Amino acid sequence: MSILSRLFGGKAKEAAVTAASEAKTTGQIDYKGFTIRAVPFRHEGQFQTAGIIEKEIGGTMKTYRFVRADRSTMVEEVTDLALSKGQKIIDEQGEGLFV
Repeated sequence: MSILSRLFGGKAKEAAVTAASEAKTTGQIDYKGFTIRAVPFRHEGQFQTAGIIEKEIGGTMKTYRFVRADRSTMVEEVTDLALSKGQKIIDEQGEGLFV
């Protein structure tokens, strides 16, 4: 493994994104025309905060996946956190997420 991979997460980050894409939705909200879904997954005995933001733009469904460092033993806690983080991402970037 190269030093850059070790510094920036490399395989661990790829594994987290893969796990998040296979996780089940534990909560969902509509926010400013976007749909935010919480999809926490188990990692090292805890639930990792992760989510998916979706919006239809020009007839095409656009998707943005995110994983955050926050973890908890309670799935409800990371579900609420993922939905909140999704709202912040939308507030900061809007449709720029999909560029």
